Amino acid sequence: MTDTPTIETVRTDSKANARVASGAALMAVLMIGAAYASVPLYDLFCRVTGYGGTTQTAAAAPGAGEGNAAQRMITVRFDASLNRKLPWSFNAPDSAVNIQIGESGLAFYSAKNLTDRRITGTATYNVSPDKAGYYFSKIDCFCFTEQVLEPGQSVDMPVSFFVDPEILTDPEMDDVKTITLSYTFFEAPNTAQNNTQQKPATLEREKRG
Repeated sequence: MTDTPTIETVRTDSKANARVASGAALMAVLMIGAAYASVPLYDLFCRVTGYGGTTQTAAAAPGAGEGNAAQRMITVRFDASLNRKLPWSFNAPDSAVNIQIGESGLAFYSAKNLTDRRITGTATYNVSPDKAGYYFSKIDCFCFTEQVLEPGQSVDMPVSFFVDPEILTDPEMDDVKTITLSYTFFEAPNTAQNNTQQKPATLEREKRG
């Protein structure tokens, strides 16, 4: 014969279920908080490991070194894109460059402010294939700082780079003959903030006029 659950048993089970639900909700909140707190750590992880095609930085190129293996050449291509909210034109170099591993290369991207206001832009970057990020280093780059363009201003922006000779010791990189360096420009948050702050003042002047 099956025992019929008592009212007390039902109440106990309900409390237990409520505790489980509350615990699950708390765990979800803690996980979200941990995710936000880990953003700087994730960024550091990407820079150290090259994860997601994140590139490295260096003070200077090491040079090609010695031996036939060091004579290996690699092709670097360039790509440029814009966030749709940024009213600039932004173009990558038309031609790829062939460089010797360990030696520095130089390329120029170009940008133009298509508006009648000053705009500050900031660029994100990565390389593909992703696994090449650990071995691709930039010596100097326009992406290291924000770029401020006056109304209608055009600029050529250099990037100096090299492919680390350590790539020659990694068997997983033997199939990499071409690396694509990509940049995406966004309007810097301070630009948007300044524009928002200026609008009320502009309206006030128009009213006075």
